[in-house]
Amino acid sequence: MTAPLDLARSADVEPVASRKQPASEASARRRVPDVVYSIASVVFLLLLWTVVSHSSFVKPGYLPTPEAMWTTFLELLRDGYQGQPLSEHVEVSLLRTLVGFAAGVVVGVPLGLLSGYSRRAGAMISPIMAFIRPIPPIAFIPMAVLYFGLGEVGKIVLIFFVSFNYVQANAHAGAANFPIAYRRASESLGLTRWQTFMRIVLPGALPQIFTGLKVALALSWAVVVAAELVGAQKGLGFMISDAATLFRIPVVYIGIALIGVIGLAMNLTLNWLEAWIVHWKGR
Repeated sequence: MTAPLDLARSADVEPVASRKQPASEASARRRVPDVVYSIASVVFLLLLWTVVSHSSFVKPGYLPTPEAMWTTFLELLRDGYQGQPLSEHVEVSLLRTLVGFAAGVVVGVPLGLLSGYSRRAGAMISPIMAFIRPIPPIAFIPMAVLYFGLGEVGKIVLIFFVSFNYVQANAHAGAANFPIAYRRASESLGLTRWQTFMRIVLPGALPQIFTGLKVALALSWAVVVAAELVGAQKGLGFMISDAATLFRIPVVYIGIALIGVIGLAMNLTLNWLEAWIVHWKGR
């Protein structure tokens, strides 16, 4: 008499256990840290590079092997490039980028906040920025050479143009898109326009501003290569261009790798700064 009851109970329990198994598998999958996937993807690319560079798919000299790259990198550290230490090429490119980026931030953030918060300022500034923004920075290289010569100023002006464009656009969006309910609440509390801006608009716009900073810094670091193609005798862009002319392909790849690694470091620094300043984001 008890056997059918036991069978019925076991039949009821089994579906529940089977339903819980996928959930446990999913939770086990979620326990794998993201850094494991990141490391796995990098290792896969390194293995693919090693296999392809040692195979006959690519002509020798067009894709250097990891061993040749490491040997060339050590030679650059020891002897430099074209009579200049490798560290000096990196420092010159970083200085040009950071000066142009900082100038773009100093001008672009206040102008973007002003045009986003003030309707009249936005009506005056937005059409001009809508005209300027689609123009690629490289198109200004001849004008930069004409007005500023082949010195440092022309290169910094090009980087400033890129930085200013993206920082201003994101600061404008952050100030313009804060909820109207916050504006009404500030009015009901009797806050002045300046108090509303400092206590509500600016903190609300900070996440968007940091998005613009990260995009602007990445593009500024990329544009420095184009800026250094004209009349430069130092810098990573000059090193890449000169090495390509002389068919020193390992040096070209090392220059590209340095640009990527330094760009990653700068992006991580901005991410840390954002997490420290905009600590309420995502909460």
